[in-house]
Amino acid sequence: MHTLTSTPLTPDLVRGALEVQETERGLRPHRLPAWARERHADAQMLQAQSHPSGVHLALRTRARVIELEAVASRRVYVGAPAQPPGVYEAEVGGRVVASGSLQGGDQVRVDLATGEVEHVRGFPDTVRLAGLGGGDKDVRIWLPHNEGCELVSLRADAPVEASADGGRRVWLHHGSSISQGSNAETPTGTWPVRAAREAGVDLVNLGLSGSALLDPFVARALAEVPADVVSLELGINVVNADLMRVRAFAPAVHGFLDTVRQGHPYAPLVVVSPLWCPMHEQTPGPGTFDTEALARGQVRFRATGDPGKVAAGRLTLQVVRRELAQVVAQRGECDAHLYYVDGCELYGPGDHQRWPLPDRLHPCGQAHGAIGARFAERVLNAQGPSSAG
Repeated sequence: MHTLTSTPLTPDLVRGALEVQETERGLRPHRLPAWARERHADAQMLQAQSHPSGVHLALRTRARVIELEAVASRRVYVGAPAQPPGVYEAEVGGRVVASGSLQGGDQVRVDLATGEVEHVRGFPDTVRLAGLGGGDKDVRIWLPHNEGCELVSLRADAPVEASADGGRRVWLHHGSSISQGSNAETPTGTWPVRAAREAGVDLVNLGLSGSALLDPFVARALAEVPADVVSLELGINVVNADLMRVRAFAPAVHGFLDTVRQGHPYAPLVVVSPLWCPMHEQTPGPGTFDTEALARGQVRFRATGDPGKVAAGRLTLQVVRRELAQVVAQRGECDAHLYYVDGCELYGPGDHQRWPLPDRLHPCGQAHGAIGARFAERVLNAQGPSSAG
């Protein structure tokens, strides 16, 4: 058995994050830069961006065994069933060859009945990734999509260095919790990572759970990231947050696109409308936890708006799809690189019959796989997104 030696954890090992913060315990990947996090200290957004969905360590090594010590950070809802721990996956030659999870770590304990929030500091744990194979190779260690982490130390049975930049196209994506990967079982099981791996592109994923809300500072952050293809999954968070009315929605989308276009004047820019979600198709938000289901130990959501108020400007997914299609059609007259993808072509009513939304809001793991494969084929293929109608 070979002795494991430590390799310094440095920011150049981390790919897919917009910032890597040095903390007292190690490195914390962020998917929004510090200036953007300071614009709006919303607890939901700060938590979402701290979960490293699509982020990985890119290593070049002969090591057969790698150990990663880290501190997990998880949100726990008092009275709700415990969620499974996040997964770390080692990918070699396009295949996941090892995986593991951390125990313990930091907790943010939320009591839904009282609104009380308690922060509990935890300790590091180690995930061991073995069976990586011999010889020089590139190893990607995918970090969890559904919990935060601070990277403390890296140990291996052979020297480790950062992988060289492979010169692949960069796909920059922004969206909701569906894009962050809610209900996917592993980081490579989220639909954006599945699409990126199938298409052979490098992913920067700004899917932000509950926080795809057309915030101007998010648009500016997107504009600052170098990318060859940009996509935006928009609409469902605006509906389930009951954030705005139809009068404000289209202008907000125009403004968001204006800012993104300033940073990416010629890149293909793909607007993805909401995927099929029966509870919000004709019923406005706000969306909320289903307390009766929680009492039975189930996490489910429900829409609480009044369908009768849609005529007065309340938003549903059907209204949002109509508005997004009109915005893209209007802008397309002077933007030849702007495309629209109907989210129901990625996950529609027929898919819901086959793979129902287990919590009424987020796709299951199998559906994530289908969505990713379809997006890779229709948008990220060799011909580019010209097939996206």
